[in-house]
Amino acid sequence: MKSAKKFLALALALIIAISLAACTTPVDTEGGGEPAAPGANFNEEGLPIVNEPIELSVITMRWGDMGDTFTANPFLVNLEAESGITIDWQVKSSNDWTEQRSILFAGGEMPDIFMGNETLNDNTVMNNLEYFIPLEDLIDKYMPNYKRALEMYPEMRALTTYPDGHIYSLSKNLPARAATRNHPIINKKWLDNLGLEIPATTEELATVLKAFVDNNASGLANTYGYVWHISDQSGGMQGDMFIPWGISDIYNTGMSILDGEAFYYPISENYKEAVIWFHELYEMGVIDPETYTQDESMMRNKYANTEGPLVGFTYQWTPDAIVGQWADQYIAIPPITVPGGEQYASGDPNGIFAIMRNEALITTACENPEAAARWLDQFYTNEASIQNFWGGFGVVMTANEDGTFTLNNPPEGVSADAWYWDQSLRDFGPKFVEPEFNEKIILDPTAGDGYKLEIAKLTDPFVTTPFPQLLYTDEESEELNLLQTDIDAYRRQTLAKWIVEGGIEEEWDAYLEQMELMGVNDLIEIRMNAYEKVQ
Repeated sequence: MKSAKKFLALALALIIAISLAACTTPVDTEGGGEPAAPGANFNEEGLPIVNEPIELSVITMRWGDMGDTFTANPFLVNLEAESGITIDWQVKSSNDWTEQRSILFAGGEMPDIFMGNETLNDNTVMNNLEYFIPLEDLIDKYMPNYKRALEMYPEMRALTTYPDGHIYSLSKNLPARAATRNHPIINKKWLDNLGLEIPATTEELATVLKAFVDNNASGLANTYGYVWHISDQSGGMQGDMFIPWGISDIYNTGMSILDGEAFYYPISENYKEAVIWFHELYEMGVIDPETYTQDESMMRNKYANTEGPLVGFTYQWTPDAIVGQWADQYIAIPPITVPGGEQYASGDPNGIFAIMRNEALITTACENPEAAARWLDQFYTNEASIQNFWGGFGVVMTANEDGTFTLNNPPEGVSADAWYWDQSLRDFGPKFVEPEFNEKIILDPTAGDGYKLEIAKLTDPFVTTPFPQLLYTDEESEELNLLQTDIDAYRRQTLAKWIVEGGIEEEWDAYLEQMELMGVNDLIEIRMNAYEKVQ
């Protein structure tokens, strides 16, 4: 298997080397050496980047059916005019991107740039390095903004330096980040109508959700206690629902850290206890029965149902992130605990997803890598970053005469988070905001990201440390990919069965034995060896 892959990689590398040799702007993709002179059309400094217009293709993924409205962001429009570079945005939906991505890499027809940390994950990058250009020399020569960011935040460089010493992707650092990822959100109006208190424990939450359903709190055809959809990561349960048991996995590694100890949670007693509770909820009829048949768009339609709210409880970025016009009925509440247990929240004490890699990668198909690098470098200024995180000046952001910047409130009836995603690249793509610049950003504590920081006061003190984003050697990555594919499929299968049918207590020992036979201990060893190297 490894020999076949190495042979394929060498063959592809040879083809790429031949094609690059014929280009006017070759790049040494093997050793990360000095890029060749890019030619008279390219300007090393200032704008435009090119004298005669060129086009770059950029693939990025968006959640569900968000579409490409972000491309009208004034910053992106102005950059296209000022740089001389036209962008062919190829926007993919998360609904089918995993399958499309596999087809794309199998065919080998690459765009010039991949953008967004959810567009390509670590496994995809590591297993296809032959398609990506080492960026360190391009950064040093053509990306002064990004180079300054790396000097200010060395962890941004460390995060993107692969085991072979090369940098294949650009990182980001986001502004105004809370530590908490998603908050427990509940329909307060339904609570008040039924004379119920805000639940604090899993037992109390189960009682409340059953009351919502039994009393048809929505007054419509359906009332759901909790709604989600199946996914590769959750297996049908949103990861945040595990947090009362101290299980948090924001990077989808299967690993959690609790009380300073890292562990593989799908074989833990905490996981077992959580699944027993999930089955009880399913038996009570409070979990949406379409959990295992609906996609993300179907799920979102239930949350934002036009006739009225249908869902009693969820974990979301903010109350208004998914329920649309019914946001005023929902509130964020403190972390739910198991009876007698401690409070936990899922996120990152350093700021949730504030610093990430894989935000932009230049492929070997790019005939103008220097121009692509300079175009990406334009994103790494304070003003560019806030426009690409929230939205453009004059629309979502207001640039004030005193040098401050106001984040405007969304149109009436529109979720602030949805508005930001509609108007910008939001969490995805290159960004860097200097720490002191955050003081110039004026946020409304009652709306949008200002509100996010406000409700985070309920949960940020209880955020657990996440198992970090780690990079692995080629051999480790290949073995991890093989192990995780089968193990994760088995975990999702058993989780779905146990939630719907029960049986985890009787089948637990056999499940653990099967996990061992599938190599779970090898998987854990690989992850822990990499983890211990960064401690």
